[in-house]
Amino acid sequence: MRIEIASEPLGAGLKVLSFGYNSGVLVVELKVYLAAVPFGVFAIGEDGSVVDFELYPKGVDEAVEEALAIERGEAPASMSRLLERLRGKVSLVVVEDNDLARSVSGFGFNVSVTPADAVFRSFRSRLAEVAVEHGFVGSVEELAKWMYSMQVEYTRRKLRGVAAKRDMLAVQAIRAIDDIDKTINLFATRIREWYGVHFPELDELVKEHEDYIRLVAEIGHRDGITVESLGRIGFSEAKASKIVEVASSSVGADLSEHDAEAIRTLARIVLDLFQLRKTLTSYLDEIMSEVAPNITALVGPLLGARLLSLAGSLERMAMLPASTIQVLGAEKALFRALRTGGRPPKHGVIFQYPEIHRSPKWQRGKIARALAAKLALAAKVDAFTGRFVGDKLREELQARIEEIKKVYAKPPVRKEVKEAKPRPPRREARRGARRR
Repeated sequence: MRIEIASEPLGAGLKVLSFGYNSGVLVVELKVYLAAVPFGVFAIGEDGSVVDFELYPKGVDEAVEEALAIERGEAPASMSRLLERLRGKVSLVVVEDNDLARSVSGFGFNVSVTPADAVFRSFRSRLAEVAVEHGFVGSVEELAKWMYSMQVEYTRRKLRGVAAKRDMLAVQAIRAIDDIDKTINLFATRIREWYGVHFPELDELVKEHEDYIRLVAEIGHRDGITVESLGRIGFSEAKASKIVEVASSSVGADLSEHDAEAIRTLARIVLDLFQLRKTLTSYLDEIMSEVAPNITALVGPLLGARLLSLAGSLERMAMLPASTIQVLGAEKALFRALRTGGRPPKHGVIFQYPEIHRSPKWQRGKIARALAAKLALAAKVDAFTGRFVGDKLREELQARIEEIKKVYAKPPVRKEVKEAKPRPPRREARRGARRR
């Protein structure tokens, strides 16, 4: 008779569930507790001693990936290696999570779920000692620093996962803001023409739509325009004096109180639209800071959301090359250039970026190309990792812009256009000439 318990020693503290003979071999069923901790996966015995273990990679990103996989109920690479070593030596594995139990059972183990077992609590109470004892870190202080970095990255990934589905909220918000802008411009033009019947000179004096509409809504009839009333709605004293002076000699027609009230009603509605736009802009700023912090750091929430809207989603934008991001919003001009053989556009909606539209024409294409390259990187980081590298990307972009402005400070010298050579006659024309 041959007695065989295990091909390798598994350590003390294991509980023998049962034993019997199988073809002359004494078969012993052993029980271990499988504990997933921030720096590895441990198989522990009934007394809390470590039977076997597998440490996570020391890199924070890799360790977070392992921890997130376990949270999803999956067996990551480290746990798979540990379970493979335990296969055939251990028959019962105790875990703390039902989802993880399904993954462990796939390796051929009997699994029991006991979330609040005293063995787990006792083991977790001495994690710092375990980490130092098994060589993950050299000291408790080193473990504390690593744990802080790991928890920050873990939290960022979790927030990113929650916010991943919120990119469409940002897309809808920016589309609503654009619709409000169109409505405001339409109504502002109507109010200027309508109120211009009564006070036509005001159109040249007040260029900003919001200031003009607020004057109409708050004051109405030009006889009520005074320096004091204009000061209450935000006009400077010099500007107010100029408006009052012109109003006193206006050539506009008189309005009855009934007519003025109709114009003021429309003006109040447009003021509400201005307030709604501010509210949605604040909301969009919060959403974009969660969904796409790196894109927001580069171009701001409004332009960033417009890029997401044109791309379709954050994930789709992350899959686009920089050359496509550069011309988002200029598709008509691009296809027209491809169809006619003309010059393709150098930029699309990213023309709204201040450094592009404030620069000379010969620098805009180069700056747009540099910005698109950084946006492509930012979109990929936002979509797939959730890490914040916006400050670094912005610094690199600013350095590149300064280099472009320095190297290409002067416009390029245009080459002289050579006179086109006369085209040879067509083959049919030559044949006809020979026949004649």
